[in-house]
Amino acid sequence: MRILYLIPARKGSKGLPGKNTKLLGEKPLIQYSLDFAFNNLKNDDVLCISTNDEAVIAIAESKGITIPFIRPEELANDNASSRDVIIHAINEYEKLNQTFDAVLLLQPTSPFRIQDDFSNLIKEYSINTDMVVSVKLAKENPYFTLFEKNSEGFLKKSKAGNFERRQDCLEVYAFNGSMYLINIESIKKSRIAELKNIKKVIMPEERSVDIDTLADWTLAEFYLKNENS
Repeated sequence: MRILYLIPARKGSKGLPGKNTKLLGEKPLIQYSLDFAFNNLKNDDVLCISTNDEAVIAIAESKGITIPFIRPEELANDNASSRDVIIHAINEYEKLNQTFDAVLLLQPTSPFRIQDDFSNLIKEYSINTDMVVSVKLAKENPYFTLFEKNSEGFLKKSKAGNFERRQDCLEVYAFNGSMYLINIESIKKSRIAELKNIKKVIMPEERSVDIDTLADWTLAEFYLKNENS
């Protein structure tokens, strides 16, 4: 299986400006994803950073990474979806007669992946899979703690169930934003939300930090400090 490792790193975060190049510990945030990719690339795999950020480009070039294209500005705003970015990258490589079986989306805002996470991801993938995605156990549960407002203005449980304790409810999962291994043919046909054959890899809370705000950053620093102590 030939994989396109795709790290999306657009300029202009509103929640935490410059986060992709901000130092977390002793290295820029994006370098955690770069290092992870380098540790797992096979000979025929390709690493691509999709960015319009000069600072990200400078870091990549300092690591010997060639930036094959600059992400268009229309794909670097809040309206652009992850699928838009993936399809753009696939098309750019197809212009170079380079094709892949799957794309591994590695968001730079998720710095705490480990080798076992990747190994489990690969084990779950097959030709009949649309996507294998990293998840965490969700704290909130639609059978117990999540509610919707009905037509009369009253709250009702999001999912019907007669559980009296949260521990008795069925486990539910939330995408943690860390890894998405997606079949190329599937993503060409459907949006990520429309993919059907999805498998999961569970990651613990301390490796599921998705940095979007200063509070997330502070939490990441806490976990990193504990890991290194």
